[in-house]
Amino acid sequence: MRAKRTLTEQARRGQIVAAAIEVIAESGAQASFKVIAERAALSSTGLISYHFANRQELIDEVGRQILEAFSAFVRERTAGVDEPAEVLQAFVTANIAFLQTHRAHAAALVRIQQDTAEIARSDQAQLADVLRRGQASGVLRTFDPQLMAVFVLSVRDGIIRQLELDPELDLDAAAREFAALVEHATRKA
Repeated sequence: MRAKRTLTEQARRGQIVAAAIEVIAESGAQASFKVIAERAALSSTGLISYHFANRQELIDEVGRQILEAFSAFVRERTAGVDEPAEVLQAFVTANIAFLQTHRAHAAALVRIQQDTAEIARSDQAQLADVLRRGQASGVLRTFDPQLMAVFVLSVRDGIIRQLELDPELDLDAAAREFAALVEHATRKA
């Protein structure tokens, strides 16, 4: 009986997180439990409070699940790629591909990052590490890896915001331009 209840609880948590992703993507991390409960087709906000101690715990779980999905998506597309410049290009391409298939996730993550510095720092640190490895291998020019990571992620986040304004945005063209921009900004002449 307990195993069945656990599965039901896990399914309910998943339902709440999925609704929260959609609501946060639309209105930001300050989305009300009432709106999330309505989107999740819950009878009351008390069901959210039963599964999450407070708003921050829910936001943290949303961010964790999105980053987990994004990381798996990127790892799948960079598996077997060792050369740092190729990893960087695969990362850029994977970002846009993730947008194509996970629009609400990407929008919610950007909105959460605006309110949660820890997630943004983690994203920047991982990209800065790839950039440092590229510099160490000699394929990338000299620049501040942390600042370049901020610039690259800012462009990505700008594409996500533009997608909110223009749902018909040509993401294939965005991917090509984003990849070209990053290559021109980081490669040695």
